[in-house]
Amino acid sequence: MQSINPNKSIVLHKGKEQAERGFALIAALMAIWILTALGLLVFTVTTQDVRISSRTVGEKKAFYAAESGISWLTQNFNPINLGASAVSNVVVDMGTDPDTQYSIPAPSIPTSGPAAVPYPGFSMGGGETWGQSRFVGNVTGTNARYSSNVRVGIGVGYGPVDVSTVYR
Repeated sequence: MQSINPNKSIVLHKGKEQAERGFALIAALMAIWILTALGLLVFTVTTQDVRISSRTVGEKKAFYAAESGISWLTQNFNPINLGASAVSNVVVDMGTDPDTQYSIPAPSIPTSGPAAVPYPGFSMGGGETWGQSRFVGNVTGTNARYSSNVRVGIGVGYGPVDVSTVYR
């Protein structure tokens, strides 16, 4: 009977050892899965931040191009020949960034609201009223490197012009 008892204890001891080895394998696999998931999360967040940063850079460059277009339009606006105020694909800085451009279609007379806005309190007597003629347009800034564009709707006033309704 003594030989049976040692065998039982060996079998019990051997079974406990196998169970512990099985648990260690499961724990190691769980740790690897958790670390892999954590690594994928870090990689995704990092690449997403890079994409957001590059999109922001592209949008800023496109906005600065639109701002340059607005500046050009205010200096070169011709209310008599509206087509002369239209330009297309003008490079903002050829030396350092040839991918940043602006385009301006021909401005037009607004379809809603007044065509002219009087200057308050500014008249020369005799029924003449002075003000500004109104025009509307769009300026589009683009950056080809980042595939971004910004479109800005603008209003241009030209004056002083006689805006009175007096018949001459």
